[in-house]
Amino acid sequence: MKTFGPLPFVLLLLLVPGQGFTLDLPRSGHSVFDRAVELVVDNFYDASALDRFGAAVRRQVTNERGALTAKSSEERVDAAVESVLASLGVSHTGRFTADTIDYYELADIFRFAIRNDVKRLFPPDGEVRYAGIGMVTRLEDGLRFVSDVYDGAPADRAGIRVGDEILSVDGLPYREIASFEDKAGRSVDVRLRRHRETPPLTVTIAVERLQPLRTFEKAIESSIAVTEREGRRIGYLRLWTLSTRDGLDIVARQLASGRLKDADGVIVDLRGRWGGGPPDAADLFVGGVPTFRLISRDGKDMLGTVRWRRPVVAIIDEGSRSGLELFAHALKVNGIPLVGSRTAGALLAGRAFLLPDDSLLEVAVSDAVIDDGLRLEGRGVEPDIAVAFTLPYAAGRDPQLDAAMEEMQRILAKG
Repeated sequence: MKTFGPLPFVLLLLLVPGQGFTLDLPRSGHSVFDRAVELVVDNFYDASALDRFGAAVRRQVTNERGALTAKSSEERVDAAVESVLASLGVSHTGRFTADTIDYYELADIFRFAIRNDVKRLFPPDGEVRYAGIGMVTRLEDGLRFVSDVYDGAPADRAGIRVGDEILSVDGLPYREIASFEDKAGRSVDVRLRRHRETPPLTVTIAVERLQPLRTFEKAIESSIAVTEREGRRIGYLRLWTLSTRDGLDIVARQLASGRLKDADGVIVDLRGRWGGGPPDAADLFVGGVPTFRLISRDGKDMLGTVRWRRPVVAIIDEGSRSGLELFAHALKVNGIPLVGSRTAGALLAGRAFLLPDDSLLEVAVSDAVIDDGLRLEGRGVEPDIAVAFTLPYAAGRDPQLDAAMEEMQRILAKG
């Protein structure tokens, strides 16, 4: 298993030339919509889907009750683009705007694809940054709950927990970007409810300028822990994404010589945010290459290859997507138990493009096939041990992690 320096292959960043398909489609006159349509027609991987895409475009442009035009409102354009992209029915295809965390994280992941514009978008040095606290939320039944807290980020340090209901930030409704904009270096008061029937509480959190991929690397490293159970040392790590430059190197070092080296077994949490990564990333746990080190004259070790040979249990859910699904599949076929719920079924290769309003368009540009025709797109990877997770008011409870711990204890008890 090679170490994981600059990645020669990043699944989410795979670039292929456009196929040059031609469809006789009407133009709306709105630059954002028309450019999005053009990019899909020229780059989408499945030519057989373009007929239904074209029909969706015609419905937007020729709709007698409200045809899309150059003068259409921003909301109308947003809805039109979302509708035509949804007609394709696949992953790695969507539009992301600068009022969302997804926009900044994908801009950093796809920075090579938008390299000609990155300094203009993120002055002065072209480093993708946004003001935030390191948490992600989602709506359930009209209420907003914390779905992810990045390990080691400000929200984590302040005690925010997955499942907390977010009520307000500094007295105003929560917005992913706007709630923290221009507040880096200051603190915000986040009002939340941890339990369904209890009064709200207020948590003060420092706002930082976050660099997405660096934040993920810190989260991977900060997630690493070892727990003692019945005389056994059980390690834990969370792979938030495989798209970072050094994330897998961090894991390899911790397994070889860091906090995890004396663990009796390791739980690998694949409940991530984005995929990416080399297709052989799982070789760290299931590959046949021996562990290899170089030792210099002064006795210092230089890590060559790492292969973990003690028990592994992995956790998956709908956040396990793209390259993380390939990782999960590789673990499963090698007999490593998967705990949790079915993965996202989102394994294609995407490419990013900038639209005229500087929103980000991701287009699936290549199919992804495993072995003899197996496709995980739309299918996902099923767990060996199914464990549901209910988000609202979870208050830090994690039944999937608990079940993974129990499975690891069972494996270790068998010797």
